[in-house]
Amino acid sequence: MPVKIADGLPAQSILENEHIFIMTEHRALHQDIRPLKIGILNLMPTKVVTETQILRCLSNTPLQIEVTLVQTSTHTSRNTSSEHLLNFYKTFDEIRNMNFDGFIITGAPVEQMEFEDVDYWQEICEIMDWTKTHVHSTFHICWAAQAALYHHYGIKKYPLEEKMSGVFLHHMLTPKSRLFRGFDSEFWAPHSRHTEVRQEDIEKVPQLKVMAVSDEAGVYAVCSEDSRQFFITGHSEYDVDTLAMEYQRDLGKGLDPKIPAHYFPDDDPSKQPVLKWRAHSTLIYTNWLNYFVYQTTPFDISENI
Repeated sequence: MPVKIADGLPAQSILENEHIFIMTEHRALHQDIRPLKIGILNLMPTKVVTETQILRCLSNTPLQIEVTLVQTSTHTSRNTSSEHLLNFYKTFDEIRNMNFDGFIITGAPVEQMEFEDVDYWQEICEIMDWTKTHVHSTFHICWAAQAALYHHYGIKKYPLEEKMSGVFLHHMLTPKSRLFRGFDSEFWAPHSRHTEVRQEDIEKVPQLKVMAVSDEAGVYAVCSEDSRQFFITGHSEYDVDTLAMEYQRDLGKGLDPKIPAHYFPDDDPSKQPVLKWRAHSTLIYTNWLNYFVYQTTPFDISENI
C-alpha cells in the first residue's frame, strides 16, 4: 500500500524510481479508505533530503499513510527554499486543531546549545505538549529524543568529548517488544551527535523503559510506559552516503572530525561506505506503524485525546 503525499513533492520521483508505491492526493481522492494520518515535524536544515529519507522508511508497509509535513513558525530555514516550504509544509498554527495517528519529530543541528537557548524552544515545547493530547503515538529522533526526554521527564543531556559519528552495533534489552519484531539479536544503526543521554538517568524514571543500547554509542531506544512515546537517539533513516557528506562538510569547516566509526571499509574515506542498517531502519518504522499506531489508534481519530 502507498504513502500518500502532496502532488509534486520532490521525493515523489526519487521514491518512484526505487519502485516505492507513492500515491498523490489526486489518486487518493478516488479511494474509500481512511489512511493513517502521520505528521512529520522536520527540523533538519536539509528538509528535502530528510523528508525523502523518512518517507522511504514509512513506505514498506501494507498500510496507506497520509503525510503532513510541518515546520516551525518561529524559525526560518536558510537551506530550503521558501517556495518548497510554502507549497508542501504547514506551520503548527495550521495543524494545532488536527489529530494524528502518528507524529515524527526529527533531529536538529542545535544539540550543542542548551535547550532553552534554541530560538524555537518554546514552540517545540508547545508542540511536544500538544502531541500528548492530539497524537496517538509520537516518534522522536536524535535531538528531538533528547529534547522530549528533557521536557517531559527532566532527563539531562551531556556533552561528549568528541562527536559520536558512525554506524554502531546495538543489542536489545526488551527483545520481546513488538518494536523489534523480526530483528536479529544485534543490529547496526547510525549515530551523529555531540551529546548523549545516560541509561542510569532514564532508569530512574518509572514511566520510561530503555529498549536498546550500544556498548559504544550508549542508549539507542527508549519508550514510555504506555508506548505512546518513542525516543530514538540515532538516525535509522540515514542514506548510505549521509555520514560521508557530514564528514566532508565538517572537513570543509576545518573541524578536523574523526572518521565515522565502522562506516568506511578499512576506515578509508576514499572507499564507498557499506549500507548495513537498511533492514533495521525499515523494520523499526514498519513495526512502529503497525503495532503502536495502526493496531491501537481509534478509527475515529478525534478519540485520540
